[in-house]
Amino acid sequence: MLGVNKAVVIAPVQHWSQDIISFLTRPAQILRGYSRQDFRPDLLAGLTVAIVTLPQAIAFALLSDLPPQTGLYTAIIASIAGALWGSSIHLNTGPTNTTSLLVLSTLITIAAPNTPEYLLAAALMAIIVGVIRLVMGLAKLGVLVNFVSDSVIIGLTAGAGMLIFVNQLQHLLRIPVPRSPYFTTTLAAIAVGIGQTHWLSLGLGLITIGIIVGVRRVNRNLPGPLLAMIVTTLLVAVFSLDSRGVIILGELPRGLPPLIIPPITDVDLIQKLFAGSLAVAAIGLVEATSIARVIAIQSGQRLDSNQEFVGQGLANIAAGFFSGYTCAGSFTRSGVNYTAGARTSIANVFAGLFVLLALLTVSSYAALIPRAALAGVLIVAAYGMIDRREMARIWHASRGDTLIMIATMLAALILPLQFAVLSGIIVSIVRFMVRTSTPQVHPVVPDDSFAHFVEVDQRPVCPQLAVISVSGSLYFGATQHVENIIRTNADQHPGQRFLLLRLHLVDHCDISGIHMLESVVRLYRQRGGDVYIDGVRRAVKDQMHMINFDRLLGADHFLDRGQSISYIFHKVLEPSVCIYECQERIFAECQALPKWSYGSKIPDAVSLPSYDIPSWRPSELKERLTLNGKDILLVDVREPREYQQGHVPRAQLIPMRHIPNRGKELPHNQTIVLICRIGRRSRLAGIILKDMGFEQVVNLQGGTLAWEAAGYPLAVE
Repeated sequence: MLGVNKAVVIAPVQHWSQDIISFLTRPAQILRGYSRQDFRPDLLAGLTVAIVTLPQAIAFALLSDLPPQTGLYTAIIASIAGALWGSSIHLNTGPTNTTSLLVLSTLITIAAPNTPEYLLAAALMAIIVGVIRLVMGLAKLGVLVNFVSDSVIIGLTAGAGMLIFVNQLQHLLRIPVPRSPYFTTTLAAIAVGIGQTHWLSLGLGLITIGIIVGVRRVNRNLPGPLLAMIVTTLLVAVFSLDSRGVIILGELPRGLPPLIIPPITDVDLIQKLFAGSLAVAAIGLVEATSIARVIAIQSGQRLDSNQEFVGQGLANIAAGFFSGYTCAGSFTRSGVNYTAGARTSIANVFAGLFVLLALLTVSSYAALIPRAALAGVLIVAAYGMIDRREMARIWHASRGDTLIMIATMLAALILPLQFAVLSGIIVSIVRFMVRTSTPQVHPVVPDDSFAHFVEVDQRPVCPQLAVISVSGSLYFGATQHVENIIRTNADQHPGQRFLLLRLHLVDHCDISGIHMLESVVRLYRQRGGDVYIDGVRRAVKDQMHMINFDRLLGADHFLDRGQSISYIFHKVLEPSVCIYECQERIFAECQALPKWSYGSKIPDAVSLPSYDIPSWRPSELKERLTLNGKDILLVDVREPREYQQGHVPRAQLIPMRHIPNRGKELPHNQTIVLICRIGRRSRLAGIILKDMGFEQVVNLQGGTLAWEAAGYPLAVE
């Protein structure tokens, strides 16, 4: 027994260890499967991506108030590490606009820009983000990104776009504005200093924007930002605009990305960075997996979100140790990589190497790049982040998603961005929990064709049977909602002693759900009825079996969807109620039943006083028939179809509806034993006969069901 327990523990550990080895040895898998035929397409795609990356890496680093070379270092290291350890062929990892703004929002409250402390904090933040993503990947928590709704991403991206736009206005106009993570503070400061606009800088920025927009209209595949930066840099060089107040980047340092050791033991700094790092980690993973998924739909590639988490984690950790900052997947560069014809993830390795080559050879030419031109690049990117078409779709499609989108966007403008991200994620999770905790639970009846069930609404219902459909998961958060609706329906229809639960749309049931079902079963059985379930899925039924709920309910109470109503109608419900007390025809099985209103058909001379009708048990009737059968007359008061399916031997048929008229034909000198299915109709018939003057009237207790259950045979016509 001990050996079995060890195996139960060891097997999952071994499987998890194999998964970790597989995650971490991803580069070996890529290189083993690499083909010579892929080299040239990957090389050309990598060159194309590098051309797009160069201006973006510099601009996004400046967006975070980091030196431009930090963006280039990040683009080199992250592109290579993300490609080798990620899952997507085309996803390019590196600096992005949203991530850069989140980094700025987090770091600006901790250290002053352009200080060694600021750079070290940026590197440490990248490592923290990387560790979070790596742990999530190794723990196979890729499914968690599904809890961040698209409305949060759309709202956050739109808010971030507005923040980037406002933050870059100070560089476009060359206005001295104090750094602030708050939208309104920055906007107010720009409004105050608008009179100090430097017109040459503004002109260069507008030229940059015009070139990018114009190139896109001509050919979207051309590197518009790079061309704009080349043109504006030439203008600065030819007309010496730097001597006339235009701010330029200055020469970039040459060489490989330097190795640094961030303060990974500074617990106080880690605590200050953790909230922002958690927000960046979550949003970055959602962005990366969403981008990879969109491109994979077109390329036909199969993705592993957990492997992608590992790749994103290692890319950030590597960037942190090699003078970079937090990175994520880029939609623009990934799309360029796909359209450029990349065949494997090695294309992104080539892209990183080409950026490195540019840093080693042509970085000196970046010295004259005007800061206003980079602001123009970022302003165009910020405008593209506001997805007006998707926002309009959300506005028209869902009120809940619209509220989440607007709330997240406003939070991004009012709160520090990292808290806006976390609040958006929390709202998404809360909304998910609220929605799943209130699954759809509706009393239903057949439609006019008896082919489907529809909500009751204003339709009549069966007086004996409640049919309730449940759609959703029966987990701890939803059980009270489901049980409340079932109990409310039971209180509204006290005559419905039987319940059919349609669970074919229930995909999960935990122990709380089982306890709720047990409570419902006890409720109906205490009322003299019972509960039946149809359409239960295999996984849910297995769960019920493991907790022994199937024993409590009974194996014969699990019914097939197509036969459940028929079974309950013929085997469970009391036909007398259908015939004498219900004027509706709810189910297909009701259509052939005769309907008779006792009050309207009974002769005026017959009333319904309350008589005490004696009853005999089946064994007692059997014994009396054996001893003195000639003095006993058996009368079956059911309908002809019921009688033909099986009746007590020697019983003659007089349907209940004929008792007031044909009862006069019965002898007064014999004991009349009245029989129905369960004893309800026969007791009513006995009351009528008593009122007509018959003294020797007896009811068979439990009817034909009790007779058959006692082991006595039924005669079949």
